Amino acid sequence: MSTELPLPAKTARRLKLWDSYRSYQYLAAGEDYRAFELAPALGRVPGAALTWSEDVEARARDFEERHLVISAHDHLSLRPADPGDFAAYRRQGRESIPYEGIAHSGVDLFFDGGPAAVSMIRSHAPWDWDDAVSDLAMRQADLAHQRLVAPVRTLEDADRARAGHQVGVVLTLESASPIGNDIDRLDLLYGLGVRLLGLVYSESNQLGSGLADAGDTGLTLLGRRALRRMNDLGIIVDVSHSGDATALDAVRRSTAPVVITHAGSRALWPTPRMKPDDVIRACAGSGGFIGVEAAPHTTVTARHPRHDLDSVMEHIERCIDLVGIDHVAFGPDTNFGDHTAWHRTFAPLFGKDDAHDGKAPELPPHEEVEYVRGCENPAEAVGNMIRWLFDRGYSEADVAKLAGGNVRRVAETVWGR
Repeated sequence: MSTELPLPAKTARRLKLWDSYRSYQYLAAGEDYRAFELAPALGRVPGAALTWSEDVEARARDFEERHLVISAHDHLSLRPADPGDFAAYRRQGRESIPYEGIAHSGVDLFFDGGPAAVSMIRSHAPWDWDDAVSDLAMRQADLAHQRLVAPVRTLEDADRARAGHQVGVVLTLESASPIGNDIDRLDLLYGLGVRLLGLVYSESNQLGSGLADAGDTGLTLLGRRALRRMNDLGIIVDVSHSGDATALDAVRRSTAPVVITHAGSRALWPTPRMKPDDVIRACAGSGGFIGVEAAPHTTVTARHPRHDLDSVMEHIERCIDLVGIDHVAFGPDTNFGDHTAWHRTFAPLFGKDDAHDGKAPELPPHEEVEYVRGCENPAEAVGNMIRWLFDRGYSEADVAKLAGGNVRRVAETVWGR
């Protein structure tokens, strides 16, 4: 964003609401909990910001004033400045929320993936039930002590938050693994505010197969029951990390739209983490969407082997060509801190993207990056995607679908108002 222009009006209003609140400042740092040095919410990588023409910037700011802008998947988490502190930071169970960065984002509604996959508060493995519940409750305790960010459980909540210049946050989990074999725990998650849930996170669970495992036979019997309960409750079903057969099975059996909140096109980048055409088409055919992500080393392409905004947008345009502009969204999957170092620290817990059939995929030559320029964090990713589209001549109506309209349609279908 150009540094010569004043702050967007939306940002200025939000900064007044923020009023410099820091996570857990209602407690005494160093006495009630251990204080870590955290990465800055803004400007972590000096000189990495993109600058747009005055015309594009003006159009984007005007658009953001008038439309509900949605990120289908991000992590509103502030990571430690020293990657070596990640494990100790997470075991404390107090993930800091980057309010300053959220105020600068231009996004009105975040679907927040939170920290639950790597909680490790009481358990030494991800997706423990007690850890997931602790994280969900702790986040809401912090949110209750400030005015900028408002928890969202309905579209009425989202509209009310935007009208009051707040940023809405939908609590989500990327995997249903914490429920174990207890379907009623889905009701508990719903009661805690979860409105979107991934069936599986990479490694298979009792519901179905993950994208990192060698075999995939679709949903288990328990998985089918869980899917029905999610449909009945009004929880959006996400297959971002599910195996392909499990994702297709979920679409066949769901009575509501099924979504991919954060992935890309496997036709452009042949890793299991990306989605094949038949899965993308199936989700679109259910009324769902694919949110295109920007986490480091995911949505790379042969044309853009250095992961940046252009490679992310190539995946978006490929998905538009495949299923139409009504079924594509933004799902950056970013956080505030060194995302690449975070991956290196925690990837062994999740199952590796290249573990499909025990063989690493053959990829075109590409560069390793320390960050994805233009999509380094949630404060800039969606805003730069919007500006990229205006810069390439997309109409306001089409940008409105990609930047929130398609996600809102699904939420209204699953949640009602």
